[in-house]
Amino acid sequence: MSGGTQPAPAEAREAGWRALGETAFDLLVIGGGITGSGVARDAARRGLSVALVERGDLASGTSSRSSRLVHGGLRYLEQFAFGLVFEAVSERRVLQEIAPHLVRPLGFLFPIYRDSRRGRLTVELGMWLYEALSLFRSPRRHRSYNASQLEEIEPALRRDELTGATLYWDCATDDARLTLETALDAAEVGARILTYVEALGLEREGGRVVGARVRDRLTGRERTVRAGVVVNATGPWTDRVRESDTPLLRPTKGVHIVVEHERLPLHYADVLQHPEDGRVMFAIPWGERSYVGTTDTFYDGDPDEVAACAEDVRYLLAALRHHYRCEPLGEADVISTWAGLRPLIREEGADPSSVSREHRVVVDPDGLVTIAGGKLTTYRRMAAETVDAAVGMLRLLGGMRRLEPARTDEIPLPGARGWPEGDDTAQLEARVRAASGEQIDERDAARLVRTYGVRAEQVAERVRRDPALARPLSPCGPERWAEFAWAVEAERAQRVMDVLRRRLTVALTHREQGLDCCEEAARRMGEWLGWDRARVREEIELYEAEIARSRAWRGGGPCEGA
Repeated sequence: MSGGTQPAPAEAREAGWRALGETAFDLLVIGGGITGSGVARDAARRGLSVALVERGDLASGTSSRSSRLVHGGLRYLEQFAFGLVFEAVSERRVLQEIAPHLVRPLGFLFPIYRDSRRGRLTVELGMWLYEALSLFRSPRRHRSYNASQLEEIEPALRRDELTGATLYWDCATDDARLTLETALDAAEVGARILTYVEALGLEREGGRVVGARVRDRLTGRERTVRAGVVVNATGPWTDRVRESDTPLLRPTKGVHIVVEHERLPLHYADVLQHPEDGRVMFAIPWGERSYVGTTDTFYDGDPDEVAACAEDVRYLLAALRHHYRCEPLGEADVISTWAGLRPLIREEGADPSSVSREHRVVVDPDGLVTIAGGKLTTYRRMAAETVDAAVGMLRLLGGMRRLEPARTDEIPLPGARGWPEGDDTAQLEARVRAASGEQIDERDAARLVRTYGVRAEQVAERVRRDPALARPLSPCGPERWAEFAWAVEAERAQRVMDVLRRRLTVALTHREQGLDCCEEAARRMGEWLGWDRARVREEIELYEAEIARSRAWRGGGPCEGA
């Protein structure tokens, strides 16, 4: 990519914008999070014509701000939500099959103390039930350990009053990249995916929703998109789109903090009980970092302004100081934070942690189809149910053609096509090194494969073609300029934040959070996409403002929206 010519991504975006005004789609999906992207993929693979508009970047809301887990939800067994757990563990297996590079087994250690609410027998019975609901197809079977064995299993845990622990298995993921690849697959089979296009309002004829008025937030252009059915998949923004006097949601805020792995040296993901309220949370190893979360508090503020506050950070640090015997962690140890909103169905009188994580497909009298609630793990099934409802409406309108099975549970996502049998990635990693002209070492090749799957070879080829792209973005991490170029060229990144926060995790895992490379990033992106100086400066300021928001808790102010 070089300055002076309009690259393919810009041309593709222009073509998509024109299509929005020239095509009457079967489905218009509003919202580019994991569920909206899943709806677009399912519908497009059935043979429906689909447009998806997202007011920000793909996964820029809740779908890049989760705990980064694909799991059944062990704690939901206490709520007798057996159906939800069965659905989730079934989907966990599906996601391992269609995205093995992004959905990877992770061991969870459940420590038990003398004062724990759940004794060893209760936990053991719960584990057997958990595995039974997965039809005994968990990534691995659980194992129990006594207190003395835990010195080697998880040496950082405090030992006083510790009676033992159980190790069970769920999966970790990269939530933003899972969303991205879902959307890319939808686009490959014909869906029009446009980011930074905001739905300003619904269009109605005869009392029925027939489309939406949209605005391109990058250029200011507006137009009307017509569709047989409009799907509202906007997560915490659901009630804004519905334009109803009766709210469907009661969002809760979840905050995570990131610290150095050396300060919190975890071997497994540890299941913690907060000493103040007994709430379950996780401490999770993440390469050279560890992250901890999450909080769960009702949030009534602007979803665009959600951020960690000092109280959130202190709450999470208190849990760490209670559970670990390493030198107590303090606020200075926090590298970064992220905060997101769970779009939970409103339940009057329920406390945040007991609100159901079930999803609901709602068809309003004007024909708007809304998918609300749910969780990351079950997004594919939620999407299928939403498309079923939309297809039912299209059939009522008449003229519906024969559709194909979506097969979203069988067809791999782009990075998993040709994934090696048995997850033996040695040969793939060797091909990545060769594709780079041996400018990438074994460790970096493994990281690229975990990030991009089989497409890592294409990323590596950019290093061979332009050795300057082998240079790291920052001294703070391993990410290379080739990855930045790939994000712009092939992954629909439109802003610097899209790359440094979601395509890569620079904003979360680097001590400088990308502030040391954002100016060069904006300049390079400007050369590739034809930005003027004002746009380059705007990108830098937007990035700096977002990082400032994630650090605002250091000022000690009150929690907003609580």
